[in-house]
Amino acid sequence: MHKKALITGITGQDGSYLAQFLLNKGYKVYGTYRRLSSPNFWRLQYLNIFDKVELIPAELSDSASLFEAIRISSPDEIYNLAAQSFVGASFEQPINTTDVSGVATTRILEIIRQINPKIKFYQASTSELYGGIYDHKQNEEVPFHPRSPYAAAKLYSYWTTRIYRDAYGLFAANGILFNHESPLRGLEFVTRKITNAVAKIHLGFSKNITLGNINAQRDWGFALDYVESMWMILQQDKPQDFVIATGQMHSIEELLDIAFKLVNLDYKKHIVIDKKFFRPLEVHKLCGDSSKAKKVLGWVPKVAFKQLVEIMVKEDIKRWEGWQKGERFPWDAINYPDERKTLSRYISIDD
Repeated sequence: MHKKALITGITGQDGSYLAQFLLNKGYKVYGTYRRLSSPNFWRLQYLNIFDKVELIPAELSDSASLFEAIRISSPDEIYNLAAQSFVGASFEQPINTTDVSGVATTRILEIIRQINPKIKFYQASTSELYGGIYDHKQNEEVPFHPRSPYAAAKLYSYWTTRIYRDAYGLFAANGILFNHESPLRGLEFVTRKITNAVAKIHLGFSKNITLGNINAQRDWGFALDYVESMWMILQQDKPQDFVIATGQMHSIEELLDIAFKLVNLDYKKHIVIDKKFFRPLEVHKLCGDSSKAKKVLGWVPKVAFKQLVEIMVKEDIKRWEGWQKGERFPWDAINYPDERKTLSRYISIDD
């Protein structure tokens, strides 16, 4: 009999790639999504798996809908990937972020405890937990120091997952994933904002890109590599927490330089720095140590940073060229609002 998995946040970057990965493993895949006036299924359609997954409407703030999703899917594994995941937006919406990125984890774990304690649970934790502390690479033993409402909410989820594991014997594990990107990344994130802008500038659709702190440094990997680690974590004999990272750190400025050079342009001629895009509290450096994941899981990243940037730039160029020719395909950029027309001032460099 095929295993069954429930993915909260299946319409996001990680949810879509994980759904594809699990389908290839022979799973029956269910996913929760929010009912919106304009459904956001483009990633599932882009991967040609929209018709292969079972979708269940649910809200992280509503226990009844989460209970129903778990009852309907009767999963062997639950991957909790849904969240309000933008650090900047968490300063604008701290209470909502606390609820959906923090308290919702308790709702799911409590449902598991009551209806089927054998369900394996994966919690999407974040490198933002480490916050402002950077003396060396961050592993599972480094203390946390959150510097945003988002990170604080995720810290709550992290410890709730461990508490339910220890108190009730649930198979509940955290994956502390550092930044991971792809052509399916949302345009709210700085990596995709840059690669999309490079494509538009290269093709003559725009001239500049506006950014904030380009000196921030992150540990960036490929999302498709990282979703495999989620599955690996739930295949262990006992639940454990793992840092997933490349162990290499790069600045946003370095990302800019690589991306623009791919189209023979100098980023310095096309960048505008605007302080309104700086965070209230900056996290300057994050770099992970995934030695435990390599030893226990056998997980290692396959795609290097420069290769990742090239993949993203080429895909965004391909999309804009296709749009220019009148092709129609699942895509987000053409409908994304111009940031100059929105009041939100933040672009995320989160994981």
